[in-house]
Amino acid sequence: MSNINLIYYLFAGAAFGLLALKTGIPAAPLAGALLGASIISISGKIEPAHWPSGTRTILEIGIGTIIGTSLTKNSLVELQTLWKPAILITFTLVITGLAIGLWTSRLLKVDIITTILGAAPGGISGMSLVGSEYGVGPAVATLHAVRLITVLLILPLVVKTLNLLGLIKS
Repeated sequence: MSNINLIYYLFAGAAFGLLALKTGIPAAPLAGALLGASIISISGKIEPAHWPSGTRTILEIGIGTIIGTSLTKNSLVELQTLWKPAILITFTLVITGLAIGLWTSRLLKVDIITTILGAAPGGISGMSLVGSEYGVGPAVATLHAVRLITVLLILPLVVKTLNLLGLIKS
């Protein structure tokens, strides 16, 4: 029965991923697939899918390979001028993530590991895996999914608006 459920999730992810391509938002297939699979999962009408052993690892290797192939010799050349912003941005995001995670935990009485990992500047898959090691993977995945979808919907609109106003040039 689990394999049939997995097919339902894959179909929903593929369908929403393909539909999202029509929106023009960055990473539309990722956001659409995330939304489609989430809808199926949240509905509770289909049991959670259980991925065959090693599947997640294979997918992560694929994602890592896709990202890795975008780094070229030109990336190293650019890093000569971008190393200072890279360090500043990374340091600021980590410190801010820690502060927001600690503050959110205290303010809303939510598990501190969940909020720290949920506010961390990592990707959804990486932070969910770290969260799984601490028993909070689904909660961390939820926080990152909300962040990812929100960022993918709002930031492109902000960039377009700033471009239209002549404040930036793309």
